[in-house]
Amino acid sequence: MSRAVYLVDGARTPFIKARGKPGPFTPVDLAVQCGRPLLMRQAFDPALIDLVVLGCVNVIADEMNPARVAALRLGLSDTVPAHTVQINCGSGMLAIDDALRAVADGRSEIALAGGAEALSHSPLVLSGDAVQWFARLNGARSTGAKLKVLSGLKPGFLKPVIGLERGLTDPITDLNMGQTAEKVGHLFGVTRREADEYAAESHRRLAAAQEAGTLEGEVMPAFACDGTVYDHDDGVRPDSSARKLGGLKPAFERPYGNVTAGNSSQITDGASWTILASEEAVKRHGLQPLARVVDCRWSALDPSIMGLGPVVAIAALLKRNSLSLHEIGLFEINEAFAAQVLGCVRALADERVGREVLGFDGAVGQIPPDRLNVDGGAIALGHPVGTSGNRITLHLANAMRRGGTRYGIASQCVGGGQGGALLLEAA
Repeated sequence: MSRAVYLVDGARTPFIKARGKPGPFTPVDLAVQCGRPLLMRQAFDPALIDLVVLGCVNVIADEMNPARVAALRLGLSDTVPAHTVQINCGSGMLAIDDALRAVADGRSEIALAGGAEALSHSPLVLSGDAVQWFARLNGARSTGAKLKVLSGLKPGFLKPVIGLERGLTDPITDLNMGQTAEKVGHLFGVTRREADEYAAESHRRLAAAQEAGTLEGEVMPAFACDGTVYDHDDGVRPDSSARKLGGLKPAFERPYGNVTAGNSSQITDGASWTILASEEAVKRHGLQPLARVVDCRWSALDPSIMGLGPVVAIAALLKRNSLSLHEIGLFEINEAFAAQVLGCVRALADERVGREVLGFDGAVGQIPPDRLNVDGGAIALGHPVGTSGNRITLHLANAMRRGGTRYGIASQCVGGGQGGALLLEAA
């Protein structure tokens, strides 16, 4: 990097569990809800922000380029460029990476980088046959022609599919994301009991963090038009246990699969912002950064084992920065699925994987459980796809400061067979 770049501050909304209907907020609504208090508490004039980047996967029709819409609704100058990025689950981290490069290169001094997703607003999609039928109906000119087309109406044409279901299926392998997690779990011997125990621990950790006030300052309340206040991640189940989760049926590979709704990430709505600034801006405005953003690395692999994306990304990040895994004090690996996270941990600790796949002399290293997702993860609080990479980076920075940790890595698997990893250093 030509210039040092710092993560100055950040905030997110509570993650709101989708409950079978559109939630109270669109992606831009969510971005504005946490963006306003974040900007209000800064020591610098928000007018100094000169770049906005936002990750968003399921962009709704009324909010094309949500980065720009959010920037204007936040009151930023109409002269500030804003663009939206999309790399599936890594979109919120890609926004940070884009801003990182711009600040490091001198194209920006203070950038707002975030992620926003309202999965409950995922569009309904008609089948191909239904679309063809509507096209024929629209093209019919005479009454007789229209009646003829209408006679071919089938009940199935009026039954749309939730777009999210298609989005979670890889078009190359024809496997949905849950099936890829099953494969990763199988490859590394993750049992159903282990997955359920990990999931229950995620809930316990998040509940403990909420009870202790650990998330104060990071999570901003969101206010709906009907007066409802959302002030915490509402998918957490403090009483979760491996025994209770063990009663759930497999969600993707019945009857013998190990991936269930209980040990998978939740479908939620949420947004997150981070503020990145140059070293010059930090000094000029007397800012107190959370961490220095050292580097970000993207890697790719077979889409059928996309859950192992963090393994190749973390390994590449360590190599490029001449670090060993044991030097990293904290890790955030997005919990798409318990089997996937546990598979990543085992792959990093596997000597054969290290030598034959990652180019190390042996295993990359073992991640201790007490250094991984210390306050829970997406299994307990949810995975709004375009947001998660941003959230885990922000939370990692806060956890590092709280624990006095020098280095931390945030990483996530990415649908389509990719992975991203970002390295933070204590400021």
